[in-house]
Amino acid sequence: MLRVQSLWRYPVKSLRGETCEAVTLEKRGVGGDRLFAVCDSDGKFGSGNSTRRFRRIDRLFELGSEYEDDVPVVRFPDGGTMRGDDPNIHKALSGFLGQTVTLAREEAIPYFDAGPVHIITTSALAWLQDRLPDRQIDPRRFRPNIVIDDVRDPTPDDEWLGQAVAIGAARLRILEPTERCVTVTSAQAELEQAPDVLRTITQEAGLLFGLYAEVVVPGDIKRGDLAALCDDWRGFSSIL
Repeated sequence: MLRVQSLWRYPVKSLRGETCEAVTLEKRGVGGDRLFAVCDSDGKFGSGNSTRRFRRIDRLFELGSEYEDDVPVVRFPDGGTMRGDDPNIHKALSGFLGQTVTLAREEAIPYFDAGPVHIITTSALAWLQDRLPDRQIDPRRFRPNIVIDDVRDPTPDDEWLGQAVAIGAARLRILEPTERCVTVTSAQAELEQAPDVLRTITQEAGLLFGLYAEVVVPGDIKRGDLAALCDDWRGFSSIL
């Protein structure tokens, strides 16, 4: 039996996120997920690594983010918070990060790295834990939206590829495995720096860990919901 163990969203891309009791899955992904980003003076968005659109900005993981109504709230390491609609937010972030930045809301192009919804299973986490018994394998390292408890023996998620997933009223389609980067090694909150995590995923799983999915049928889901796999989302005859 599959069940939703936890739900996460990240109001500001590459900042720590918040756990949720319930979320709405929209065509774009989890409602409010990565709707904001830290933008540097060149117009690139802060991330854990650099690409054509994104630029690595150190210390982003020291910051947390959560929503207050529909407004993102940034939490600083000293415990202080500042709302995203505070006119001083850009100055505060620039001072903390040591460069000129602004807090930017998404416009036409999503801030996601790849797929709109990121799923990890407990069996995949257990698989990695078996290979790194002395390391704390915490799902927060992998920034999932949905953690599914799937009660299998420790194993990667290869069999999920190409499948459809029903959770509550929502239907998703698994798109591809998640290619990991140095972000999974980064220290955050009480999690220490862990270079062996990426090294092990690279050696044992070809750099792939987790699953990207798209939302086929939007709907509300909550922690504890049952989930089911099917070859085609149209094969689900009823809502779980």
